[in-house]
Amino acid sequence: MRNVTVLGAGAAGLAVAAQLKARGVDSVILERGPGVATSWRGRYDRLRLHTTRRLSGLPGMPIPRGYGRWVKRDDLVRYLEAYAGKFALDVRTGTTARRIAPIDGGWSLELEGGGDHTTRTLVVATGYLHTPAVPDWPGRDQWAGTLVHSSQYRNAEPFRGKHALVAGVGNSGAEIATDLAEGGAASVTIAIRTPPHIVRRAVAGWPAQMNGILLGRLPARLFDPLATVTARLEVPDLRPYGVDRPAQGLMTRHLAGRYVPLQDVGIVRDVMARRVRPVAAVQGFTASSVRLADGSSVEPDVLIAATGYGSGLRELFEDPSLFDGTGVPHVHGGAPARPGLWFTGYDVNLGGMLRQAGIEARKVARRIAAR
Repeated sequence: MRNVTVLGAGAAGLAVAAQLKARGVDSVILERGPGVATSWRGRYDRLRLHTTRRLSGLPGMPIPRGYGRWVKRDDLVRYLEAYAGKFALDVRTGTTARRIAPIDGGWSLELEGGGDHTTRTLVVATGYLHTPAVPDWPGRDQWAGTLVHSSQYRNAEPFRGKHALVAGVGNSGAEIATDLAEGGAASVTIAIRTPPHIVRRAVAGWPAQMNGILLGRLPARLFDPLATVTARLEVPDLRPYGVDRPAQGLMTRHLAGRYVPLQDVGIVRDVMARRVRPVAAVQGFTASSVRLADGSSVEPDVLIAATGYGSGLRELFEDPSLFDGTGVPHVHGGAPARPGLWFTGYDVNLGGMLRQAGIEARKVARRIAAR
């Protein structure tokens, strides 16, 4: 039986394994993909971090200065590969856990292809962006067009000359819409269910991430009006272009559903230039069209569903009481959820995912080492 096993070789898993090693505790990391940073490798080509390089490095190793302020996807993958190498982390790739159950003195992982892996201490770091989620829209199966999830989108080239509809106006949806508009799509529409909170990635060199770090602990009654005033100063009024202002405050929405604001890296410009046309939320399908919530319809060639992810954890564990209704662990990021069981990398906050991964890694490693 292993002493410590980490499930997932993304940023959170690598960080906690490195922090454990710094405290004299060796671990093995099980990773379903062919290498570290599997989820990052599969994201769209134009992706850059929305958090600054200086505030996104994991404990013990900064991101190289040469990668620039807003780190590209491929550079982040290279950084995480180098991070695993620097700390000589024991990463076992191509290893997928199908079921996890408690056993006497630890935890047992049923592996794909047969066999079990047992461990006294298990740290689950598979991330909340694990399993692509596509709504079960009525009539979806009869539609003649092409439907793909945003996790399958790489660049605009396959959609050149086509009419594209992006469902979802989160950061991925907005960036994909911009990529399509720049990449030669015949037309681009973006379906909006709830008006987004839009922030500039940086203003006069000051990153939005710093606002999240410095103000993120304010109560909603203070944060919300401050965020509203800031947004109206920074972002043009998009109501004439079909994007309403959000009715709910940013912090209120964040606390209710782990919402993060839309960082503008082109979508405001493209909406105002009519290169991206906002429409109502997708309601369902006919054989030839996509029905929208306002009663209208559009006839795209392709629909890209930027509709989020699930954690995939409910399918792994026998105990449903570990998780909330969205599949996120009730206890994560510092304290054990059960004896010998820890979850890390599931906190969505306004200060940045990678920064938070480092904070949690120190807490979890400290607690495990103390045992």
